[in-house]
Amino acid sequence: MRKRSRTVALTILGAAAFTVAGCREEQVEAQAFPDLASCQAAAAQGGLFTAAECDQAFAEAAALHVEAAPRYDSLEVCEEQHGAGNCGSEAQQAGGSGSIFMPLLAGYLIGSMLGRATAGQAAAQPMYRNAQGGYTNAARTTNFGSNTGRATVSGQQFTRPAATAGQAPMSRATAASRGGFGSTGSSPARSSGG
Repeated sequence: MRKRSRTVALTILGAAAFTVAGCREEQVEAQAFPDLASCQAAAAQGGLFTAAECDQAFAEAAALHVEAAPRYDSLEVCEEQHGAGNCGSEAQQAGGSGSIFMPLLAGYLIGSMLGRATAGQAAAQPMYRNAQGGYTNAARTTNFGSNTGRATVSGQQFTRPAATAGQAPMSRATAASRGGFGSTGSSPARSSGG
């Protein structure tokens, strides 16, 4: 009996070690750019991405912005979350309602996602200003100190955020109950030169 118990314990321990190893997050080379021209300039200098990947990733991030940017019921609430001058109407940015407000795009985070359909294909996320003067992604998973720079980040940074288009916009109360846009998630990502 004792011998069998030891075997079971080793099997469980081995399974636990395998599970922990399987939970490691994929790390991705990523770079943040304030606009498409900056990405294309970096591509011309032999950067992390080609000009074609810049074009594709920026189009993807712009579409994601229209679909999943945070939406607010007033300009004041939007600016409380993203800073003065960093918001505009949904009608101006996404062709929606003039009474709903969204943060303006403040940049794009592009990552080399090896697990996508084509190896090395880029993936992108829109970046927004937060009230603290930094930047955050649409999913609110990470705060960034800058919208320029290169770093290795978790592949989770490129998880598609929930759609907000057609949903009720956040009011001051709902924004406050969520801790404010960009104030939750992991510690601020650091980027190094760009």
